[in-house]
Amino acid sequence: MSLPTKAKVVIIGGGIHGLSTAWKLSETYKNPGDVVVLEKKDTAAGASGIACGVVRNNYFQPAMRELMAHSVSVWESDPKAFKYNPVGYMQISPEVMHEDVASIYEQQKAIGYESVFIEGEKDCMNYMKGIFDDWQAQGITSVLHEKKGGYAFNKDSIKALESKANINGVNVHKGVKVTGFKRGSNSNAVTGVVTDQGTIDCDQVVVGAGPWVRDFWNMLELPKTAEIKAKDGKSHEVEMWKYWFLQEGILGVDADYLRTNEGKQPPVIHVDTDAPLHSDATGKLITDELWGIYYKPDIEGLGVQGGTSPYIVQKHFDEVNVDPYGIESPEFQTTDKFADMWTSALAHIQKRFVGKSNLYRKGPSGGLGCLTPDSFPIFDRFFENVYMIADANHGYKMIGVGHLVAQEILGHESDLLKPFRFNRYAKGELHPTSNSPFPWS
Repeated sequence: MSLPTKAKVVIIGGGIHGLSTAWKLSETYKNPGDVVVLEKKDTAAGASGIACGVVRNNYFQPAMRELMAHSVSVWESDPKAFKYNPVGYMQISPEVMHEDVASIYEQQKAIGYESVFIEGEKDCMNYMKGIFDDWQAQGITSVLHEKKGGYAFNKDSIKALESKANINGVNVHKGVKVTGFKRGSNSNAVTGVVTDQGTIDCDQVVVGAGPWVRDFWNMLELPKTAEIKAKDGKSHEVEMWKYWFLQEGILGVDADYLRTNEGKQPPVIHVDTDAPLHSDATGKLITDELWGIYYKPDIEGLGVQGGTSPYIVQKHFDEVNVDPYGIESPEFQTTDKFADMWTSALAHIQKRFVGKSNLYRKGPSGGLGCLTPDSFPIFDRFFENVYMIADANHGYKMIGVGHLVAQEILGHESDLLKPFRFNRYAKGELHPTSNSPFPWS
């Protein structure tokens, strides 16, 4: 398929955001070639293709929670095509997080999002043993059980979005690298997208490039720092981006290893606790500070998949090598230290994992995340006609963002996206943060 010379909208990125935006736009722009998607490798080849696949609404931030409720509804609209498993999601927490999680529960109730909240160490233990009779996690004083949410099969869901867009006349051009932008002579507007295979003149551009957002931000010569207004009214300057490495892996057990007492597929499990964690292999203390992990059935039937909190890459963001990405990266891979921590945490939580650390293996998950100054997304328009989707690694679960971005491209401002404008930093309108060890909770 030859590259077109003209389009109404050019979308950069063949992941969850780019393809969901293309799908929604294609319902209005019905002529073939109106909407063009550019992907430098293949659809689902980046972060969307190797994400853990968790879909949840467990957010301390009201704006994120409302946005995710919308996204869950999109997942539910075609679960068969998206290979979506609505098994639910559980946030299991210690006392230091009790107030935060209680607030999440109350606000979920306020928006009609079905969940159950269990409080007190004894009641929490009984509730979890009712699901898994081998449950043994210590120091747990609250359980928030979301009845919606769950997980999806990454590549299948991305290919489903591609198919939905294709049916409506969207062309997805693979193996095309964007190298720059063409500007208008009398304005800052972008008039074309320059690639290694030619230039496409266009009316609007959408950048949905996940951890590669930095590259397009730089191409557009957008600021490398952000001014953030603090609660005291004073402003301070911070770097625009920071990279985090997501630590994830697989325990090579039977695909049905996580079945509940009733023989059902389990909810996604997320446990945070400040109980001391000892190595399942050596007995040595790993940490006596707050730690957390998540796990679920592996999307490819390889066992149990999950991870722990990511760590900051200690480099200036311009010096971080995003390519090659994921399992192919020579620089960013999980270590023996992570494997020991995660498998030991599994053993701490459920008896069935005791003595299973030798079954750990690396998998096609994890990767780099490009986070914003406050670790929450930026959805905003720049230079009149360039829409940036900087998801700060919340991305895969946010399948509904593309629908809302498409509406904004068509001239209808979304109330759900308003809290995520770039100017929130200068205005001091930052999202609240919780006591979770995860930067995006």
